[in-house]
Amino acid sequence: MTLTSAAVLLFLVMDPLGNIPFFLSALRHVSAQRQRRVIVRELLIALLALVLFLFLGQYAMRILGLTEPALGIAGGVILLLIALRMIFPSRDRPLEEGIDSEPFIVPLAIPYVAGPSALATVLLLMSREPQRWVDWLLAILIAWTVSAAIILAASGLRRWLGERGLIAIERLMGLVLVTIAVEMLMTGMSHYLVLQR
Repeated sequence: MTLTSAAVLLFLVMDPLGNIPFFLSALRHVSAQRQRRVIVRELLIALLALVLFLFLGQYAMRILGLTEPALGIAGGVILLLIALRMIFPSRDRPLEEGIDSEPFIVPLAIPYVAGPSALATVLLLMSREPQRWVDWLLAILIAWTVSAAIILAASGLRRWLGERGLIAIERLMGLVLVTIAVEMLMTGMSHYLVLQR
């Protein structure tokens, strides 16, 4: 995987366009003057989580006895479930979480930006080619920077795209994520079958 493809993959998994409604909903009880500070703080926490998983995730996998195929399959399943809920949202189980005060770490940093799929993707990249850690770190920074710019412009984008535009983008991102999830599942299964031979 190239640096560009890794950055694009992480950007798609972070899904900043699809997260705009969730960010705005979670910040509805925060004053307009403070919202930008909260968003920046949560984005930085998410970046820290991604970088920590990049460098420490392998050790956690070894301690827990997890294999790369298991991680790939688990990441694919989680991503598939999230993508399906993006394409077919449920009124009974909405993706956004109810927040009555200023959010801290949950749900903006984790799981909206640094969600299970993004963390699993980072772990997979590092576990497959640990010697390319500089590329993976750059991919995280590129994907995070573009995502941060989109989320910081959330209010303006919502006015420009409208509710229907955001919904259409969320469905489209969901379709792309389904494809990525299936690819992760197939790769994980193929690696597992190779290990069993």
